[in-house]
Amino acid sequence: MNARRSRLHAYLLLARVSNLPTVWTNVLAGTVVAGAAVSWPAVARMAFAVSVLYTAGMFLNDAFDRTFDARFRPDRPIPAGDVTSSETFITGWALLIAGLAVVAAVAPPTAVVWALLLAGAIVYYDYRHKRDTLGPVVMGICRGLVYCVAAAAAASVITPVVVAAVVLTGYVVGLTWIAKRVGQRAGWLIPLLVAGISIVDAAVIALSGAPALAPWALLGFVVTLLLQRVVPGT
Repeated sequence: MNARRSRLHAYLLLARVSNLPTVWTNVLAGTVVAGAAVSWPAVARMAFAVSVLYTAGMFLNDAFDRTFDARFRPDRPIPAGDVTSSETFITGWALLIAGLAVVAAVAPPTAVVWALLLAGAIVYYDYRHKRDTLGPVVMGICRGLVYCVAAAAAASVITPVVVAAVVLTGYVVGLTWIAKRVGQRAGWLIPLLVAGISIVDAAVIALSGAPALAPWALLGFVVTLLLQRVVPGT
């Protein structure tokens, strides 16, 4: 029998922390597409807020998937006995509320509305994705909504962001569909495609008239791949 992982290690696995750089580049891209001047402190605050929402979604994902994981992914923290499902649920819901509170504290009301839509999409995906054929679409919408939250926070407008959000949504839908089809046989493919979200962000930034900022998004791709060596990207 394998020894239980530490609670810190289990939490890092539940949070999929290696994916967070792609969330940060999403926020940067959403800010740029909105036509707003990039204020790094403001981008950092919004990146933190959305990271908390993302982490909440990852905790709730494992909590809702506990029965499935017990059969097909016994290495995940809940079936492995590292954490309990009730602890994971409580942490996930607390993080979701905290993320919304941070958005409300650092962004205008329009961004809060988009953040509420994002939170709703996250919860719907986590609860339904194993039995909903549209699960990949909802996952893609979650990422597209990050652009909208960031844009509303930076410029209180999201109209210019729609096309970019559709592009990002399409990429994540494809990624999620592939992940569901290949499952554990994916090997390096899914982690690479997850990191590739930052490449999409870099392209969006460059095409939005700020090519000088695109390397920061490409850095997110590299950092994600490096973090995946510590915490697997799923």
